Amino acid sequence: MTLEERIMNDLKEAMKNKDEASKRGIRAIKAAILLAKTDGSGEEINDEKEIKILQKLVKQRRDSLEIYEKQGREDLAVVEREEIDVIEKYLPKQLDEAELEVVLKKIIADTGAEGMKDMGKVMGAATKELAGKADGKLISQVVRRLLS
Repeated sequence: MTLEERIMNDLKEAMKNKDEASKRGIRAIKAAILLAKTDGSGEEINDEKEIKILQKLVKQRRDSLEIYEKQGREDLAVVEREEIDVIEKYLPKQLDEAELEVVLKKIIADTGAEGMKDMGKVMGAATKELAGKADGKLISQVVRRLLS
């Protein structure tokens, strides 16, 4: 079953159950996929592209959530948290920090990185290998810690 088919089935379920948070999150995914299909690039929407779309949606919501929390807008922050939870259900299981550190240590050894000057090299390899498995910010934080 493709992501689109899963989303359509889940949207029907959310509508039947009157689950507003799920409807919002699933509709956002559906809209993003439709936009990617009709953007004129002619690119096929494969699994890798779907993951990138979902990651982008989660990142947008996390950025908004951070702003809302800083401004004390808990009413808007709740909506963002709900949508993040819904969208993350469609992403592959995320690595925790300990698992991520193991993978990054191997990448650092493979690339021969010795310090912060090699961060770009490590991040390039890490983002390719960990696509969809970890948040970019977390990867960056762990790489900084390991290289310094």
